[in-house]
Amino acid sequence: MATLVKLFKRYQSQIAYLFFGGVTTVINLATFAVANYWWHWNYQVATVLAWIIAVLVAYITNKLWVFSSKATGAVAIIKEMISFFGFRILTLFFEMIIMFVGITVLHGNAMLVKVIDQIIVVVSNYFFSKWYIFKTNDFD
Repeated sequence: MATLVKLFKRYQSQIAYLFFGGVTTVINLATFAVANYWWHWNYQVATVLAWIIAVLVAYITNKLWVFSSKATGAVAIIKEMISFFGFRILTLFFEMIIMFVGITVLHGNAMLVKVIDQIIVVVSNYFFSKWYIFKTNDFD
């Protein structure tokens, strides 16, 4: 049992990221599905709406529970937010390119392309968050 507790503590941020990344991904996919399939919005507009909602959820969960950010004071928090949203805008470009190629160029199923897109984006976002945004001195 002690070994299990040690493993959990060692990989706590990765476990939390998987959980909250899953929650954020479900929110992203659900928002996309509603906007694209029910409201018949263009897939690019639906992608941006899904991104906005998912990124807001991701910032809160990443800051509080995944990386336990210790940033305090207005300047530190604003710097952290700019970094977080800046890197997320970068991965939004990844999303837009993947969606364009998958749907417009390859004529793929929008939800299947969106799922593939989310796998790539979630992995990219984890590394950006861990190494740049909420970085700590330990890289375990």
